[in-house]
Amino acid sequence: MGAGRREDAASRPFNNPTRIPYPNPMFLRTTRRLVTLFLLFFLLPVLASTIWWANVDRPASWRNADWGPSGVLPAASAVPEATVHVMAARTGGWKGAVSVHSWILVKPAGATAWTRYDVVGWGEPVRRDAYAPDARWYSNTPFVVGTVSGAQAADLIPRIEAVVADYPWSDRGAYRIWPGPNSNSFVAHILREVPEIGVALPPLAVGKDWLGDGVQTRWDDGGDLHVSAWGLAGLSLGPRSGFELHLLGTSAGLDLLRPALKLPGVGRIGLTRAPATTPTT
Repeated sequence: MGAGRREDAASRPFNNPTRIPYPNPMFLRTTRRLVTLFLLFFLLPVLASTIWWANVDRPASWRNADWGPSGVLPAASAVPEATVHVMAARTGGWKGAVSVHSWILVKPAGATAWTRYDVVGWGEPVRRDAYAPDARWYSNTPFVVGTVSGAQAADLIPRIEAVVADYPWSDRGAYRIWPGPNSNSFVAHILREVPEIGVALPPLAVGKDWLGDGVQTRWDDGGDLHVSAWGLAGLSLGPRSGFELHLLGTSAGLDLLRPALKLPGVGRIGLTRAPATTPTT
């Protein structure tokens, strides 16, 4: 009888070293919650945006696209004060389902022309005035992400141009469409280096969170923390970024100062829009 009882005890799952124990219930709950959050805030928005994009009438290739002025901005001669605009437009092909192309415009006081800086994926990446200031991008109408004007803009323009001149990934062949450095990496770099511009790129700007290869951590002078692992995963936290989680180049999070939900492929969802302008000083 004693030997039989010992045999029965040894055959029970938790007493048998050859059996795998059941997963910890807390581990299972945590895993389910993480999967649910991933579905709600990353996968479903991207899927919804892709379905919408599949039904949008758009050019078959860049050759058929409209790259001309959109009329979104007034002529530079009609804007006497110094001005900085951060702009973006949906990009082409299937990338447009989840991403925009962004650029920056500057105009000193009294200047009669805008100066446009953006990065492209062929030849020398950094371009000056390669397109009209408010040109459509792959036929998509641009929008203003943020504006600074007046004396504050006059102070910022030389700093912006210095950052453009020293952009670390300006060599031919340095451009990488994903995870970066791409056009959005370029503009986001300027916004981190000159945080007084006061805006952050939208969650649709795939590549904005690329800080370089490897694990990178950056506190910018505006008080925002940025953490990135090869541009594939990371987070941003601060007054301009709000709270964002980054995954595979996409972003989801909350705008804390201008309450809104940020979703990949979708953009901002909230009662208020991000301000189109910052106060003139």
